[in-house]
Amino acid sequence: MTYGREEQLWIPESDLDGMSVETLAVRAGQIRTGQLEHSDAIFPTSSFVYGSAAQAAARFGGEEPGNIYSRFTNPTVQAFEGRIAAMEGGEKAVATASGMAAILSTCMALLKAGDHVICSRGVFGTTNVLFQKYMAKFGVETTFVSLTDMEQWQAAVRPETRMLFIETPSNPLCDVADLAALSALAHANDALFVVDNCFCTPVLQRPLEHGADLVVHSATKYLDGQGRCVGGVVVGPAKYLDEIYGFIRSAGPTMSPFNAWVFQKGLETLPIRMRAHCANALELARWLEQQPEVEKVFYAGLESHPQHELAKRQQDGFGGVVSFQVKGGREQAWRFIDATRMISITANLGDVKTTITHPATTTHGRLAPEDKAKAGITENLIRLSVGIEAIDDLKTDLDRGFQALKD
Repeated sequence: MTYGREEQLWIPESDLDGMSVETLAVRAGQIRTGQLEHSDAIFPTSSFVYGSAAQAAARFGGEEPGNIYSRFTNPTVQAFEGRIAAMEGGEKAVATASGMAAILSTCMALLKAGDHVICSRGVFGTTNVLFQKYMAKFGVETTFVSLTDMEQWQAAVRPETRMLFIETPSNPLCDVADLAALSALAHANDALFVVDNCFCTPVLQRPLEHGADLVVHSATKYLDGQGRCVGGVVVGPAKYLDEIYGFIRSAGPTMSPFNAWVFQKGLETLPIRMRAHCANALELARWLEQQPEVEKVFYAGLESHPQHELAKRQQDGFGGVVSFQVKGGREQAWRFIDATRMISITANLGDVKTTITHPATTTHGRLAPEDKAKAGITENLIRLSVGIEAIDDLKTDLDRGFQALKD
């Protein structure tokens, strides 16, 4: 190193090469100020000052690097971007105001009227609405196909196809996509392959290593892990991220410095939390399979899951989301949910607190009945985002739901 440790304001990227995701989660992306603070600094300011009018002109003109205005340049946001990019193995990251803003910004920056998107049906309900309703207004058509049926993907390709978009594992049925196969299909047809990595995070899955062009996250979920803030991020090569950054600079769906600071701190414990989520989720999934009131359990960690072996190959864990169908319909699903006492009834996921929801009337409630049917969103489906509470306490609370179904 060419500097003394007393002068160290950052850890050079070269010093982090080859380090594990656990180390990157704690050390990557930090930019210390002249105070040499140990914890990450936060810069809650709207704008930045210059030493002269000439310097201001140089900054605005792009001739000199530096901060200008927090809509598009803020040290705290940049620190979070640097850390998540390192963890995903991406060249660059751009943070946004929400996970949906990350998807919208990607589409607005990289698609145009006349382009065609192929999207898996097993995505967050609002993602479906964004493509089906709003992107269509700008002349971008979307075809929805089964996440796991390669014949459907191949049949959907057109000369104007410019993007393949998926979530894997899917929301809420935990289907798992073959990342290498979809990447090959996209690139053979001059299309971008975009992966929502929200359920796994870079701790369990790094889609860029399997051929994805871009990775998107709702940072609101596991990256924070405690339900405090809303945010999103896109990670990938600079040639695409520069375009997305240009859109965000002009349109303004940017992440606030405070939220970026919260997410950066959340990343520090992400590896530990994800292992705990995975352990609890797997035990609960196996326990749920044994309950007579359950028709089916959806979790890639189960040997009964159709993509179990694929998930073992391309993931380092199976995640914290477990979905299951109770016998009956909406009435029975609601009765089960309402009988719980500790678990939070909320549609958010990824928190250290376990949450429970009824996808057909919440996260996927805006879908047309036929679209719900195609996506497997049944009235008796319940989604759990398994937290890190004691497993016996979670079973006790869920057993209240089963007792309610017997009464």
